[in-house]
Order: sequence, then C-alpha cells, then structure tokens
Amino acid sequence: MNEIIPPKDTAPEKIRCDACPVMCYIAEGRAGACDRYANHQGNLVRLDPLTVLQNSGHKLVPFLADTAHDDWDGDIIKGARTFVTAVGAGTTYPDYKPAPFIVSQEVDGVDMITVVTEGIFSYCGVKVKIDTDRHIGHECDPVYAAGEHVGHVTTSEYGSKMLSLGGVEHLTGGSKSEGRVTCDTLLRLCNREAVELVIGKDGHQTTVIVQAGKAPIINGAPEKLMRVGCGSATIGMFAKQWLGHTDDVVVVDDHITGVLSEHEAGKQLNVAPTGIKLLGRRSTPGRYFQVAKPGTGWGGTDIDDPLRIIGPFNAKVARPGLRLFMVSTTGEQSAYYELDDDLTPQLRSTPAVLQKSADLIAENCEPSVCSVLFMGGAGGSLRAGVTENPVRLTKSVKDALTHVSSGGAKSYIWPGGGITFMVDVLDMPTGSFGYVPTPALVAPIEFTLRRHDYQALGGHMSEIRPVEDTALQDLRRLTLNPDQHDPLEAAHFRWSRRSKS
Repeated sequence: MNEIIPPKDTAPEKIRCDACPVMCYIAEGRAGACDRYANHQGNLVRLDPLTVLQNSGHKLVPFLADTAHDDWDGDIIKGARTFVTAVGAGTTYPDYKPAPFIVSQEVDGVDMITVVTEGIFSYCGVKVKIDTDRHIGHECDPVYAAGEHVGHVTTSEYGSKMLSLGGVEHLTGGSKSEGRVTCDTLLRLCNREAVELVIGKDGHQTTVIVQAGKAPIINGAPEKLMRVGCGSATIGMFAKQWLGHTDDVVVVDDHITGVLSEHEAGKQLNVAPTGIKLLGRRSTPGRYFQVAKPGTGWGGTDIDDPLRIIGPFNAKVARPGLRLFMVSTTGEQSAYYELDDDLTPQLRSTPAVLQKSADLIAENCEPSVCSVLFMGGAGGSLRAGVTENPVRLTKSVKDALTHVSSGGAKSYIWPGGGITFMVDVLDMPTGSFGYVPTPALVAPIEFTLRRHDYQALGGHMSEIRPVEDTALQDLRRLTLNPDQHDPLEAAHFRWSRRSKS
C-alpha cells in the first residue's frame, strides 16, 4: 500500500497592489513599498486613515489615535453636512478607473457632487517661505538635504526668503538617491515634520531647519522676528519717535539702509544735515544699497559692528557731541554714539527713550515662521477619474463651475493651462500626504460641482453614491473650525451669483 505523503506547507500567496506603477507583490502581514497598502489575510487593505497595520506581529491599531487635539483633522462637518475629503481615499491607477468616491448631497437646495481621489504627483514640489532677516543664500543657490540636491533659492520677498524644492527633475531626472531623498524631503515637509536643509555651495553654506508653522533654526539659532520693513521704510515709519532725542539715525539693512537726515521723512520733519558719510551705493536721498555683504549680522548683513558702514564725518557740517543712533530692521540690535572732538563716534549708553523706539520696532515685527505650500499639476490621468473627457474638467475649473480643494483645504489655482494648484499644508488634515517609490508624492484632491454640471462634462454618473450611503463610520471625523474653508459654500461657484438652479 502506497504511503500517503501530506503536502508541504505552502506560504500564503502574495497579492498584487495596483495603486501605483510599482505594482508591489505583498506577502501576508506585510506592507507595500509605500507603506500605504498591506496584505491582511489575503485582502489588500489601506493602512490609513481607517487603520494602521503594524508589520511586527500583524497587529491592527487605530489610525492616529492621538489627533484629538487638532483643530481639524479630516472630514468637514457643518451641522448635519459632511464633506468627504480625499485623504486616505485611494488612487485611480492605472487611470481608467473612476475616482474612489463620487458622492452626492443636497446643499441649500442644490444637488452637489464631490469627486474624491488621491493623486500620484510626479510633477510636484513645495514652495517654502522662511521669515528671516538673515542671509541664508543667494538667488539660485542650491539646496541640499541629506547631501542630495533637492531645490534652490528663489527670491527675497520683504523679510522672507523663498525656496523652491522638488520638481520632476529632482524626483526623476537625477540619480536614484537624489529622487529618493527629494521625495522624502517633500513628504516630511508636507506632513509638517522638521527637515534640515543646507543652502549654498562649499565655502558659504547655511544650515536651516524648516518646519511648517515653526520658527526657522538658522545655523543652530532659532529665528525670532521678521523685519518690519527695509531700512528706508523703517525710517519713514518711526521718524517721529526720534525727533529731539538724537541728531541722526541709521537703520542698517542688507537691502536698503536708511539715513534719517538725508531721507525725505527727515527733510519734511526738518532734521538738519549731520555730515554723516555712509559707505555703500547711494540710491535716492537717504537710501543706500550694498552697505555690506549679506550675512547673519545686523539687518541681514555680515557685520557685528555697525560703525563699519560709516565713513569719516564731514567736518564742515558735523560737530563734537553730535548724537547718532543705529538700529537694525528688527530692533534686536541697536547702539548709541556721540562724536568726540575728532568727530569719531564713541559708544555711549543708549538713552531710555531711544531704547524704547528700538523696542517699538521689534514690537511691530511679526514672529518668524516657516510656511510650506504644496504645489502640483493635476494631469490627464488624475482628471480621467473624474470624467471621460478630461479637458472639460479643466475648463470647468477655469469657469468656476468646479471648485478644487485639497484635503478640504482652500487651494489656489494657477492661471494658464492645466490644473496647477497650490495649498498651505497647515490648512490640511495631518498625515494628508503619502508617497509611492516611483518616486512621487500622493496628495488628496477633491472636485465639487453641481450634478448637471458634472453630467455635462462627461462625469462617471453611474458611480455617484449619496453621501449617507458611503461607509464613513470608520473615518477620522473632526469638527471644522468655523473660520476654515468650506468647499461646499455656494460663493465658490460662478452660478451662485445668478441662481442656484
């Protein structure tokens, strides 16, 4: 009699995830390369926001259970009205599929449709605004993260330095390491995490720690204030504060240094000439460029001693005992001098009234903070999840018939072709962004419009479900701050100005 040999134990079959072009084969209890989808008992499950499946021990735990203190972290609720965001909704890859959620609800008598999907953005980046008077880099200087080139400095915008990070050339146009680090940098910034960046080339590098909503840390020192204005503007704003208490004032600034006695504000207030000579390129009266090199010292210059920008006083005009007050554009640095018999400035204790004026300048400076704005282009594949004729969606957005939001947050739509949008990550739910290792970011996007407008642009009408029939009970649900953006508000749409029909 032949012996029956039992079959060997076979490992459970891997399942294939088609949420992005990587097309991972995922074993039981493991997550895919993006950490967003996993194999749980042979089923492909989304790890957020419904649940988080920990790889170690395959334990299911609630997603972001500690977010109760957020002002807003998910659905938008207005009374009994629910707005379904795209955070955690899933993608439409490989693009022929309708969006994961197409929901309808009546809003003030209007049948509204919201199409919800997560976009895979290879063409994306972040714009970072750093409020600081310090010099952190020249325009076009490279920006590095973990040793990889991830972006560049753009412009200075009145007390703020702007960075452009990411973009398809860094994500896919360089080495694998550059793409991976760029994607990780964007993901962390968009999810409100701190990122250390190095700006500039060897010999003039600045280290900046950037985190949305937090003060930048520049070369290890937290920044406190952004300047009240350039040196000339500061003269104009505070000229009256100095009358009768000093003979001249110099407001030190990397861009436009101001001199009270020469400035039009001083002229109109009858401030007499002092014979002061300022080193730098004179612009209009009382306004000087290039008094020093950019740096992290007074007014964003490279100086710690403000007298370095002062030349010999004109002996025909100046006199011993002449009083000179020097202050930075944030009021954080100031010094008071009197001319000796040789017309050389000598440091003296700052009179209380002048110190008060420096404090007033500082009081009028806003706190320094970092702003992070995600920017992406919604391409044809993403739009195909909304309509079978993607260009009609673009036209509908430009005609203000379709409103675009991102995680429920207000977005800015750039003019011109396509749907290029920008959104402040602080307005979005926490954990709104994911990634796929192609590499690309995954970001939420919602399109809201009237039912008959959706039908007119060729929408996936058969996929519409009433919002009350959508399985929402396991999603994160937090109350919308009344001051926040409401994507269902009629004011967003052109038709609301005429009729709600």
